[in-house]
Amino acid sequence: MYVAVKGGERAIDNAHAWLAEERRGDPAVPELSVAQIREQMTLAVNRVMAEGSLFDPDLAALAIKQGRGDLIEAIFLIRAYRTTLPRFGATLPVETGAMACDRRISATFKDLPGGQVLGPTFDYTHRLLDFRLAADGGVDPAPRGAPAAGSVPHVSDFLNREGLIQAEPVTDEVPPDLTRDPLELPASRALRLQSLTRGDEGFVLGMAYSTQRGYARNHAFVGELRIGTCSVEMEIPELGFAIDIGEVTLTECETVNQFKGSKTEPPQFTRGYGLVFGQTERKAISMALVDRALRWRELGEDDQGAPAQDEEFVLYHCDNIQATGFLEHIKLPHYVDFQSELELVRKLRREAGAEARQDAAE
Repeated sequence: MYVAVKGGERAIDNAHAWLAEERRGDPAVPELSVAQIREQMTLAVNRVMAEGSLFDPDLAALAIKQGRGDLIEAIFLIRAYRTTLPRFGATLPVETGAMACDRRISATFKDLPGGQVLGPTFDYTHRLLDFRLAADGGVDPAPRGAPAAGSVPHVSDFLNREGLIQAEPVTDEVPPDLTRDPLELPASRALRLQSLTRGDEGFVLGMAYSTQRGYARNHAFVGELRIGTCSVEMEIPELGFAIDIGEVTLTECETVNQFKGSKTEPPQFTRGYGLVFGQTERKAISMALVDRALRWRELGEDDQGAPAQDEEFVLYHCDNIQATGFLEHIKLPHYVDFQSELELVRKLRREAGAEARQDAAE
């Protein structure tokens, strides 16, 4: 960040004032409230929470309002605010098997305990503009069922019974925290998943799409996609046991991938995994596909040179805040740098011209 630039302070103050005016828009139009954004732009709020690494719908809605709907700017605001918060401790791992599911679907098993729960989704809409939304009053609410509560087993458990899917190792090792420590390579799977969760949805989607088009030969089925609320528990040392401190809404995706076996692993199915704040299913599915592509080394597969298999490329470029900062800094003053480049080009042109005249004279 440029901290020494002072010559344009008055212009910057005026730019801020103009920005505030543009953010408000026409004063004759009622102003959007934070509550309206939180309740009616929930998918945008969910994305800001996921990529900002902070579960707080009110703050995410405020950031969207302040950023004029620019979600990357809102994510930046949330991450910056997050750094000011005190850290009291860490919660226990969330038990997604006990999720109260508003939506739960599987593309691999038609009949499963708890059933297929379509939930609120765009999957079956016709993508036609609904002009009733432009009129006062809106649309009549649809009947909704109670979320699936209690123990809701994961679909992959059915394959586990026959040993047809790779077992995930169980470890007590505390994973690194990407929000506090910089990314280091090679990264553990836990660190890769953190990076993908915070990664830009569009970038992760593009990487996932590349695997489906043959760059990594990663043919996947959605074993299960579930969206719902999970309890968050935290151990209190003074009490000696864990207590429930709240709930979070999560989207979890587990893919089932073909695997013909390798020198170290037998033929079996393998997994890709995605877990994201809020209803963010496109991101969760994309994350699962990229996660599986990045596992080629631990599964003993050959490196096909696919972009989604390149850990350094994926993890260093998926963070939209780092990418935005590096890209947008070139808008700021680079007068000295450019003048040196300009003088260098002029010098090279003079030298080239002198050599051409000398050659012509000979």
